[in-house]
Amino acid sequence: MTQPPDASDDQRRDGERLETEVLYPSPFTVVGRVRSFRHAFMGMWFVLRSQHNAWLHAAASVLVLALAAALHVRVQAFTVGEWADLVIAIVLVWVAEMFNTGLEVLANAVSGQRHPVVKIAKDVAAAAVLVAAIGAVVVGLILFVPRFAAMFGLLGE
Repeated sequence: MTQPPDASDDQRRDGERLETEVLYPSPFTVVGRVRSFRHAFMGMWFVLRSQHNAWLHAAASVLVLALAAALHVRVQAFTVGEWADLVIAIVLVWVAEMFNTGLEVLANAVSGQRHPVVKIAKDVAAAAVLVAAIGAVVVGLILFVPRFAAMFGLLGE
């Protein structure tokens, strides 16, 4: 028993494309995946060259990882879980910054003028970056303070 044709079959017969075909016009290809990585790297480069806070995040990321490596060797080794916590905290800040930048660029493209709703959206996105950064600082304090205390002999035996 065959099912009756639906509207999508009629659209196809008339030469129109389905909505999903317009949104996702090509099948999976290696070239397409390489191209998507290229676009992602272009997006990261845009964030790095256009956002002042991204430079602060980059400096903080390098500094924290170098400090963690030094403490790992000289004071007390970080566990795999502690390294994971540190990396996840850093990555969350970067992801929040990139989403914030994307939203700001899109909002500016859609509304060339100041608009109260666009301002709220931008403020909320900026708050997400702030929350991620505060969380990263807390993770850093949890991981680094005991090691600094041990390094300077501040921990009781």
